[in-house]
Amino acid sequence: MKKFLFVAESGSDITPELASRYDVTIVPMHVTFGDVTKDDGTFPTKELMDYYEKTGKTPTTSGSNELDFEAAFDRLHTAHPEAHIIYLAYSSVTTCSYGCALRTIEDRPYVTAIDTRLCGIAQGMVVIHTAQALQEHPEWELADVLAFAKDRISRAKVWFVPQTLEFLVAGGRVKNRTALLAGILNIHPCIELQDGYLVAHKNYRGRIERIIPKMIKDFTVQNEIECQTVWMCNVFGLDAAHRAIAEETARELTYSDIQWFECGNVISAHAGRGAFGIAGYTRKKD
Repeated sequence: MKKFLFVAESGSDITPELASRYDVTIVPMHVTFGDVTKDDGTFPTKELMDYYEKTGKTPTTSGSNELDFEAAFDRLHTAHPEAHIIYLAYSSVTTCSYGCALRTIEDRPYVTAIDTRLCGIAQGMVVIHTAQALQEHPEWELADVLAFAKDRISRAKVWFVPQTLEFLVAGGRVKNRTALLAGILNIHPCIELQDGYLVAHKNYRGRIERIIPKMIKDFTVQNEIECQTVWMCNVFGLDAAHRAIAEETARELTYSDIQWFECGNVISAHAGRGAFGIAGYTRKKD
């Protein structure tokens, strides 16, 4: 018998292997190429990159809708009527998913939803670590699981840096003039999640292989990150040499468990080819 089951969107970038291991159901978000909309996770990221190369346009993304959640919740409830479903949501201020789910669970008391105000690997990190903790504590009740999740949400941090601003320009998020100046000066904005919003909080200058170690060190020190497990992600196109630099830096900072994830299509459509990201938890305060 299953006591609890977890649900998250595909934008959490949780791998199929982790989802299966920890009873996490992934609800698809959506990517639109012109007049064609596809479920995230059903096609390789290279297809997204090729579309941009051919058209000069970035696909648009949209959240999971009510039908997506109805199908997922009903399927899980039919298979495991004894289980309570915990939905740890993609940031509600960036997509419609959470609102759609809330409308869906009005008549489904066996579902509890929490807005993590996180996205990408930060959301995935919270979901997986909550599921891991539950496996270690099978005696936990719903209140215990939610308390653990909320603690992790409150301490989760994520930064990412794009290698190019092309996707942000094509998607209308950065003006061409700004991107041109950034290109001339070799400037890369560092993006972080602040209360659910993606905010450019500082700039790095130089080549990505020099930026990555500086960014990891700043992320660790400025956020007082626990040097245990660190989750790092990349968008299709980041060189293996750059990944090696990131791992070497993390080991120097005494991170004991380094987890890598390749961003799916929702995150990639915003971050662009070769972007790098890192997520971890701030230390608990005494």
